[in-house]
Amino acid sequence: MKKFLFLCFVSFSVFAQKKPLTHDVYDSWKSISEKAISNDGKFVSYIISPQEGDSKLVIYDLSTNKTDTVSRGAELKLSHDSEFAVFKIKPSLKATKDAKRAKKKKEEMPKDSLAIYGFNSKNLTKIPSVISYKLAEKGGENVAFLTESAKVSVKKDTSKNAPKTKALKKENEENGYKLIIRNLKNASEKSFGFVTDYEISKNGKIISFSTTGNDSTMKAGVYVFDTEKVSLSSIYESKGKFKKLNFSEDGNQLSFIADLDTNAKTQVRQPKLMHWKMGNKTATLVADSDKNPASKNAWLVSAEFAPRFSKDGSKLYFGTNPKPLVKDTTLIPEEIVNVDVWNWQDKKLMTQQLVAAEQDKKRSFLSVVNLSTMEMAQLGNMQIPNNQLVNEGNGDFVLGTSNEKYSNQHWDWNNRNDVFVISTKTGESKQIAKEVRGNPQVSPEGKYVFWYSLSDTAWFAYSVKNAQIIQLTKDKKFSEAADDDHPDYPSSYGLAGWTKDDEQVLIYDKFDIWAVNPIKPNEAKNLTNGNNQLTFRYIKLDPEERSIDPTKPLFLRTFNNQNKESGYMQLVGISNPISVLTGTYNFSPLVLKAKNADKIIFQKSNFKETADLYVSDLNFKNTQKISDINPQQKNYNWGTVELVKYKAIDGTPLEGLLYKPEDFDSKKKYPMITYFYEKESDNLHDYREPSPSRSAINYSYYVSNGYIVFVPDIVYKIGYPGQSAYNCIIGGVKAMLEKGFIDEKRLALQGHSWGGYQTAYLITQTNLFRAAESGAPVVNMTSAYSGIRWGTGLARQAQYERTQTRIGGTLWEKPMLFLENSPLFHFPKVETPVLILHNDGDDAVPWYQGIEMFLGLKRLNKPTWLLNYNGEKHGIMERKNRKDFSIRMAQFFDYYLKDAPMPQWMKDGVPATEKAINYGLKSSSVVEIKGTK
Repeated sequence: MKKFLFLCFVSFSVFAQKKPLTHDVYDSWKSISEKAISNDGKFVSYIISPQEGDSKLVIYDLSTNKTDTVSRGAELKLSHDSEFAVFKIKPSLKATKDAKRAKKKKEEMPKDSLAIYGFNSKNLTKIPSVISYKLAEKGGENVAFLTESAKVSVKKDTSKNAPKTKALKKENEENGYKLIIRNLKNASEKSFGFVTDYEISKNGKIISFSTTGNDSTMKAGVYVFDTEKVSLSSIYESKGKFKKLNFSEDGNQLSFIADLDTNAKTQVRQPKLMHWKMGNKTATLVADSDKNPASKNAWLVSAEFAPRFSKDGSKLYFGTNPKPLVKDTTLIPEEIVNVDVWNWQDKKLMTQQLVAAEQDKKRSFLSVVNLSTMEMAQLGNMQIPNNQLVNEGNGDFVLGTSNEKYSNQHWDWNNRNDVFVISTKTGESKQIAKEVRGNPQVSPEGKYVFWYSLSDTAWFAYSVKNAQIIQLTKDKKFSEAADDDHPDYPSSYGLAGWTKDDEQVLIYDKFDIWAVNPIKPNEAKNLTNGNNQLTFRYIKLDPEERSIDPTKPLFLRTFNNQNKESGYMQLVGISNPISVLTGTYNFSPLVLKAKNADKIIFQKSNFKETADLYVSDLNFKNTQKISDINPQQKNYNWGTVELVKYKAIDGTPLEGLLYKPEDFDSKKKYPMITYFYEKESDNLHDYREPSPSRSAINYSYYVSNGYIVFVPDIVYKIGYPGQSAYNCIIGGVKAMLEKGFIDEKRLALQGHSWGGYQTAYLITQTNLFRAAESGAPVVNMTSAYSGIRWGTGLARQAQYERTQTRIGGTLWEKPMLFLENSPLFHFPKVETPVLILHNDGDDAVPWYQGIEMFLGLKRLNKPTWLLNYNGEKHGIMERKNRKDFSIRMAQFFDYYLKDAPMPQWMKDGVPATEKAINYGLKSSSVVEIKGTK
């Protein structure tokens, strides 16, 4: 008995030493930002990155279980022969900040280095001042990289009789930098000056580059370097700009865009498409303004489109575009009128046009040249602007889609497309479908064009050979009809892909994978039989895979819809799992396989365990953890999470997540914050790293600091989003209160965007909560309805009618529902103090909605604060602002729910004259605010 008591005492003492998370720990929390496994499966490389600070690259030898590390590694690539890791070494964060404080010029800032690590030799080579590097995908022994030459200080002779010397040519973005081609195995190097662009063939045999020349040993133009013969050849000599260098699959052909006009002020450029073939001495002109399939329309070759060879090298695809309008350069600013002309017949809203203006100026339309005959065809045009290559460009047609006829219906966000097949020989188009509510694609071999039709809730395929449309699915289970509570067409669950020779397409329903033969669609086979419990999704282990081989095991991710567990399995034939790895984890859908070995790497995590890296064979018989990225977590009071089931007020059965402190004591009473959006319970096993808030509370931080966090699921009744939220959230909160360990007088709400709206609505319907934070809320649906989502330029109307808001009609059809669901009109009933976050750069919800909320509550003398991080958009992105918001939100909740001192910014505010000087974060003497305590 004494021994037992002693052990308990020791255990308690160790446990009691754990400390709560604080805001200053965020920077040190780490994640795996990059990972790779060598083709032979013997080495794994990964990069551990803190939220702010210097990263670390780890080399893990799977045969010895030994590691090697390199500080500040980034941009990792492994050589095709599995012998080298190549990556950059970034300057330290401190060095960069010190240089900024010292107001160093751009060219004086700390530079990246290139690192080459030999897996077998364990040798690390560092090369300073590297701008970029490229490594061949499928062979070769060389790495090519651009580097800045060391600055040489030359003392100028200023004497009266000193001879005049020509200014040395400087390395810069315009003139180019030094290109070095280095053999990874023997370290031999070749260097070339003033290179502006470069490319390496997939097999690594040829490296091409463009240079502005050095006026002596190398003329300006384009060159190719043969890495096997170690020889350099000039394939095009001329001054000008050369870009978009691109090799054919076998590396025997090269294309590039040439602009030979050296006058930088020329407004209408005349790009030329050039082509070079192995064995030819020079590159030849393929197309220009006078020689292209759209030249009769006075179109130009596009300088923005990267030319692309077909996989077999027989065709070269390139872009064309209309001549741009020319500015009158004689006008001075006082004479230029800047006006946006909105026309009710515009196909796109002016706001959409403005968002896309720069992109539209660079827009190009697909063309093709047959390299054996040099005949060209224009494939895309203003009427059919969107094209997809078929069979990696080998096909004799491309797919064309156009929504031009329907783009003026800005109140409908569902895509509608007319669909065409376009001959790559003649450019002739044939319409195969009209007004498809979906996104047509092409099967890998080009035998079928297929799409999911929203209006039919079914999959369709068009047989190119038979010129027939086939309905692949007729069962509603292939859509989200059973689960979707929007007044809109239900979407699909997607598909895994096509099998070899386009024989079958593997389509998802909510749970299973079905094999559908387009010739016999009525004989669809269920491959997985999830029995309405397990959901199966295919994981492509070969990034180059185009078709699924049904004779080989399918690698799948599983998800249990009841207990939220996930895992991996292999499937052979129908319903025949041969290996399974599951558990109370979130297994990542991203799995990397060694190209030539039976090895995979993946990550798994849950709320208690960070997303570390694991290695395994495909049978999961030897699974090994190979990283430990956040060992410091054991020093902190963490938390637990459980799946809770309860009923909404109307009796609807629901699920939610309940987070508790690690040192939870059921005899105590805890304050509780309820966070919500729509449905979150499937995220039971997600890891929540301590991090500054972009918009929502950080669960880990709050439970570590003595809060309970409740996250309920919400289901909606069309026309009544506010009441639906009340029904589900309040029902859930009351169910949690029945557990006995939550203080009913210390409850709070927090939500952002859609959650911010629901927060704003709830406080008009109940005084159950002592405080609430509402981020980017819509409080007045009548004023927001015909507003703009500035990030896209889209009208907001569809959002209220059919999508998230779920009103189910226009403002004119259902005005009372807009009023009833708008919190603004119910503000006199509010008794809950509110912190509002709404930024003036919000590109999703107009920030005047936050102002309407603040002014309404202020006018009614309700305790309200509004935070506006200048220039930030819908969520906070800048880390300094995220940290600041996290502190303020915690201070707000701590004051109301834990009786902490009131900070100065809440009590006295922060005057504009003290902006960016005094942040008001220090505690002030507590002053009671009417209606809050």
